[in-house]
Amino acid sequence: MGKIALQLKATLENVTNLRPLGEDFRWYLKMKCGNCGEISEKWQYIRLMDSVALKGGRGSASMVQKCKLCARENSIEILSSTIKSYNAEDNEKFKTIVEFECRGLEPVDFQPQAGFAAEGVESGTVFSDINLQEKVQDLGGLAGCWRVPGGNYPSGEQRPSIQS
Repeated sequence: MGKIALQLKATLENVTNLRPLGEDFRWYLKMKCGNCGEISEKWQYIRLMDSVALKGGRGSASMVQKCKLCARENSIEILSSTIKSYNAEDNEKFKTIVEFECRGLEPVDFQPQAGFAAEGVESGTVFSDINLQEKVQDLGGLAGCWRVPGGNYPSGEQRPSIQS
């Protein structure tokens, strides 16, 4: 399957450098089996710190999963070198914040949750453990949406993450 990028589009006011924090940051995704097309009903998370061995000693991945429908073993790996922050100058533009190496598992939806950090533009104050599912008032306005190219979105729309 190759690489799939996750892109974020946000409106940042008075903050910059919005980013996932740490190797234990949880990327909540819905996955699709590349063999049969089955899409997971529940949110699954992958973390940079997780490493699962692939069958046959072919390396490791962030997640290895057997499809419930077709029983094929699939995997997905977070490419750590591709994790980027979203900055004030990126406002209102889609920017790739992470890429995944997909071997049979394809992310089709993303749900941002807790674990993000940002900094005040003028003060430099660090805001940690930001939950993008909740309204964020202390940051002076933060709104956004995301997309996984080719993902399942109603009517082709990007899903909003938060609105303040």
